[in-house]
Amino acid sequence: MKNIVRTIVVSLFLVPVMAIGQSVFDKLEDSDKIGTVTISKGMLGIVASMSADDKDKETQEFIELAKSITNIKVFVSEDHAASKMMKSTAKGYIKTSKLESLMKVRDDDSHVDFYVKEGKDSDHVSEMVMLVTGMDKKTEHANFETVLVTMTGDIDLTKIGSLVNKMNLPKDLEKVNKEE
Repeated sequence: MKNIVRTIVVSLFLVPVMAIGQSVFDKLEDSDKIGTVTISKGMLGIVASMSADDKDKETQEFIELAKSITNIKVFVSEDHAASKMMKSTAKGYIKTSKLESLMKVRDDDSHVDFYVKEGKDSDHVSEMVMLVTGMDKKTEHANFETVLVTMTGDIDLTKIGSLVNKMNLPKDLEKVNKEE
């Protein structure tokens, strides 16, 4: 009986630890209908160090921002069912993580929603989620219905534009700035 109680107690302590290692977005990575790009802190550091000699102001802002980001994940899909799953997953995560709406952009059938978790001051956030839906009617060169971008770290919103330009991320991220 003691072994059963000990096993239950140990299991109760391990479940939260195991859950931390898994992201709610992991199921999106496993779908054949969703394209995924994950950029780790290490890769961002490599890109930043390759640009270190450039004295351009935008490049320097990019280097500072890249060093402060811990992870970027980009999910894209043109499949309607996969897009629904992406949207549902994102909305559930936004609600349970208590992210606040930063900005919403509507253009015909396209919707761009930005959500953030507060950071150390009003110009910084610790997490940002961008959800773009309805893109299939708007893009000339790509046929994506939904794009989901998640970013974690010490994100300076005033420098997002330089990251977008250097990493070829969705251009709607350039619109994010808490000062607007």
